[in-house]
Amino acid sequence: MAIRKYFFLIISIFTLYTTTCYAELDDILKRGALKVAIPTDYPPFGFVGKDLQAQGYDIDVAKYLAKQLNVKIVLVPVTSANRIPYLQTQKVDLVISTLGKTAERENIIDFTIPYGPFYLGIFGSPSLSVNNIDDLANKTVGVTRGGIEDIILSEIAPAQTIIKRYEDNNTTLSAYLADQVELISTGNVIIYAINNMDNSKPTVGKITLKNSPNHIGLRKNEPELKDKINELLQQAINDGTLNEYSQKWLGMPFTTDQQTMSLY
Repeated sequence: MAIRKYFFLIISIFTLYTTTCYAELDDILKRGALKVAIPTDYPPFGFVGKDLQAQGYDIDVAKYLAKQLNVKIVLVPVTSANRIPYLQTQKVDLVISTLGKTAERENIIDFTIPYGPFYLGIFGSPSLSVNNIDDLANKTVGVTRGGIEDIILSEIAPAQTIIKRYEDNNTTLSAYLADQVELISTGNVIIYAINNMDNSKPTVGKITLKNSPNHIGLRKNEPELKDKINELLQQAINDGTLNEYSQKWLGMPFTTDQQTMSLY
């Protein structure tokens, strides 16, 4: 009798585990809506347009996925600091917000295949003499608090580097454009956007910190959802959709091989 009870207990636990693992995609389809965390302060990936609607590369990718799933899209604005907590607390189903894959993040969430080109670096005026990390000594660098670039910069910058941290990407960018900092640590496509802004100042790459293509984040133990999103991303690569978005928003062909990119 005890063995029989033990057997049914094991079956119940297994059923609960597999149901939890595979329920998320079904829940999205039954709900008829895909909730996606997106940036609204990080052009050209995500920003608020003149019509007060979110737009950008990440927003187009989110809408593409919802369309392929035949559900409505629910866009949830997030910051770099709260995008993963929003995912963990089930406020969103996916994070499509310039999210780089790191070993630390892989301990708490899962990632899809890459969907967007991105590398992190330190950028500044062409006239500023910065050729390597040591040249950052006594220079002022603006960075968004909590981002991968902040973590890397904190680890490798000389002690004399003056790192000014800002709470969101818009504030970091504004500080750089207003000459409150000499250099900015951010992504390559942000600099592409800066150089295409009216009345902006020419900005070039000084130091590459990390090749970090964007991935979509999702909760652990959701293999069916992960497989489906990967399938749709691969479809978007094969049919040229991601290349279309990349040309539209980033001014470059789609690739996740950052070494092939030429921005300047």
